Formats: sequence, structure tokens, C-alpha cells
Amino acid sequence: MKKWLIIIALFFTVLPAISKPGTIVTYTIDPEKNAWSHNNMGIVYMEEKCYYAAIQEFKIAISLNSNAQSTAIYLNNLGKAYLIIGYPELALGCFEDALTQYSLNFEFYENLAKCYAQLGKIQEKLSKYQSEISKNPVAKVMVGLLQEQNGNKKQAITTLDDFVMAEPDLIITPAVKKHIQGLVQDINK
Repeated sequence: MKKWLIIIALFFTVLPAISKPGTIVTYTIDPEKNAWSHNNMGIVYMEEKCYYAAIQEFKIAISLNSNAQSTAIYLNNLGKAYLIIGYPELALGCFEDALTQYSLNFEFYENLAKCYAQLGKIQEKLSKYQSEISKNPVAKVMVGLLQEQNGNKKQAITTLDDFVMAEPDLIITPAVKKHIQGLVQDINK
């Protein structure tokens, strides 16, 4: 009889701890977190040279989180994968969309200039961006990068330096300065 009383007393003391509200584990599906995870998997596949798997992961990341600033990074990564496997036409749209999403990442401009070079559109795009300089000061960055892709490194340095002097407070400016230093080192070699 004493055993049963002890068991019943123990049961009633443990029961509130077991049935306490809020102890049920719930999982919320967060598309932003999942997009980040798929992007990281795509980067791992890129490092392993599994480009088609990387492309699929980047596409999933973009579809999960299509209207955020981070999507620009996913688009840029997708464009790089397309460039590596030899599809600059597909990469072009990715890089342009990345710049539409976030226009102050220097890497996006570099990749777009490389894409234009692979497509043979340097002269066409150079004249387009030169005409936009008065309306859009960041167009000078594309002009400088296209001049570099065209083989005019000294002219590219001058153009990029003009941009740095005109826009010293933009987020993209330190990356442009670093690129100029790299170009100067290449010329001095």
C-alpha cells in the first residue's frame, strides 16, 4: 500500500513538469534561412567542381528568397557558375539582376564586365555606359572595368580614379581603390 502511495505521489509531482505548456518543440519554416543554406551548398558544390548541382542550389536559393538584398549574392553566384561552364548568355541576366537588386557590390560589376568580354560586347556596352555617366555616377565603374577588359589598363585606372575622387563616401569606393592598386601593380610588373 505504501508503494502505491509513493508511486501516485511521485506521478503527481512529475506530471506538471512533463505537461508544462510550451514544451512542445515546434519548427517554423524560414525561407530566408533555407535560401542561405542552399546558397552555401551551392558554394560547396562549386568548390568541388559540381557546377550543375551548384546551379540547382543557387536557383533554389533565389526562388526561396527572391526579393531581398541577399538574393543579389545568390544571383551573382549563379552567374559565376554559368560563366565557368561556358554559358555567358545565361550569366548575363544573373549579373544584371544582381546589380538591380544591389548596385553597390564591386564584384557584381567585375563579373558583368567579364561576361560582356566573353560575349564580345565590350565596345557596345562601353559606349552605353559612357553615355550614362552624367545620370549615374556608378556607371564610371563599369566604364573603367570595360576599359580594363579591352586592354586599356592605364585608361581604366584613370576612369576608376575619377570615380573614387568624385564619390569618396559610397560603400563601393574602397573596393574600387583596392582594384586600382591591383591594376597599378600589374602595370608595374
